[in-house]
Amino acid sequence: MTTPIPATLIPGDGIGPEIVDATLAALDALKAPFEWDRQIAGLGGVQAHGDPLPQATLDSIRRTRLALKGPLETPSGGGYRSSNVRLREEFQLYANVRPARTIIPGGRFDNIDLLVVRENLEGLYIGHEHYVPIDGDPHAVAMATGVNTRQGSRRLLEYAFELAIATGRKKVTIVHKANIMKALTGLFLETGEELWARKYKDRIALDTVIIDACAMKLVLNPWQFDVLVTTNLFGDILSDLVAGLVGGLGMAPGANIGADAAIFEAVHGSAPDIAGKGIANPTALLLAAAMMLDHCKLTDEATRLRQAIDATLNIDKVRTGDLGGSASTAAYAQALVSRIKNG
Repeated sequence: MTTPIPATLIPGDGIGPEIVDATLAALDALKAPFEWDRQIAGLGGVQAHGDPLPQATLDSIRRTRLALKGPLETPSGGGYRSSNVRLREEFQLYANVRPARTIIPGGRFDNIDLLVVRENLEGLYIGHEHYVPIDGDPHAVAMATGVNTRQGSRRLLEYAFELAIATGRKKVTIVHKANIMKALTGLFLETGEELWARKYKDRIALDTVIIDACAMKLVLNPWQFDVLVTTNLFGDILSDLVAGLVGGLGMAPGANIGADAAIFEAVHGSAPDIAGKGIANPTALLLAAAMMLDHCKLTDEATRLRQAIDATLNIDKVRTGDLGGSASTAAYAQALVSRIKNG
């Protein structure tokens, strides 16, 4: 008998509940032992509790230390901060992991298999910003302060090296801008090179590249990279860029990993314009669920889920409209469940 694994489930806003239902159907077919505690966040949290991250939701994640979430809408106006950023801060989810793998061949780029590991708590994202008024203009000058720490950099870099080795990767590339931002990103680069020399040089190759050159190289020849590890802002940009190499955010899962909690998500938005129409593509969240299974050491189930997604899209040719097909979310989920059950 498999031990139940408590996990928080946040269906989210917009298309969230639809893609979450599809993902739950697949996990049920795999007999994944998650014991779900359903909670609300985002716009739903504001409507029910006046807070995009209600206390009950935070308490649930603190208890289960594991969550699967649909996309959340940050309400405009009212001074609400991004729920995703608040979750990262609340649970110190220092590593954002974004794989990009070609599932549907024949696009502009083929056989892509990249991993971006992004620092999630530091850099320019700490939000230390202010205006300086001059001559009656309250916003005459805007200033922002970025903060990187040796400890935060080392923690993230160590995670990236360990993950790369554990998953059979061959090379880690540190992406930086130390030629100009000598202190802020120089610290990250210096920490990574020192850590690699001390602990990892006999186990994995290391490369370093400046952020702007990296963006160009990813478009010209993405196959020269394997694992990219970088600071918060650069990682935000590069993780979306590599998603574009494999078909866009509809194919992009993400994991936010901390010492005491892990939250798995589709990284696309809540798409309120298509909510309720039954046409949303659940692939990103399904791939996030596969990452969640891996995290829980359920590697066989994770592999079966990925193989079933591949077969549904490429052999059965059941695809949602954004992938050139005509299947509804429910029809795609049904075909996927059939693949999981029948192999």
